[in-house]
Amino acid sequence: MTPRRRRLVLVLGIVAGVSIAGALALSAFRQNVTFFFDPTQVAAGKVPNGERFRLGGMVKEGSLQRAPGSLEVHFVVTDFNRDVTVSYDKVLPDLFREGAGVVAHGRLRTDGTFVADEVLAKHDEKYMPPEVARSLKRRHGDSRADAAVPATAGSTEGAAAAPPGPPARTDKAASAAGS
Repeated sequence: MTPRRRRLVLVLGIVAGVSIAGALALSAFRQNVTFFFDPTQVAAGKVPNGERFRLGGMVKEGSLQRAPGSLEVHFVVTDFNRDVTVSYDKVLPDLFREGAGVVAHGRLRTDGTFVADEVLAKHDEKYMPPEVARSLKRRHGDSRADAAVPATAGSTEGAAAAPPGPPARTDKAASAAGS
């Protein structure tokens, strides 16, 4: 085999290996992607059949029902437009309560009930999962989602904004710099 053919075989082997690795990575990524839907989208039939997805919204007041003698619980998730009944058979998070934001991971049954594998609740009074806050804001304007939008690191909401430019030096810092 000539050196030219060896290089050609080597290059083709590398290209084939990279292509196979890329295809495997893409396949694994597709299997791990979980889409987010709100109750209005679920009611409209935009949910892929048989696939896991995330359902987000607010737990409807008065909807929590516990099955006696088991961990099974049923509650309704709403976006204040449509409702979806959720069934969950594990221990709920400590911060789970009616009227609070929630994201549930699971599948939709044919009867329209969402069977959750995992339920995530908000962690303090000002936090709501970003997807839920955006969905509520998109559906109902600023009135319901204003208090629910999570604060970001660069946010100045609720704090006095500092004037632009370098921070002011104290007298101690000024005298140290002058000496």
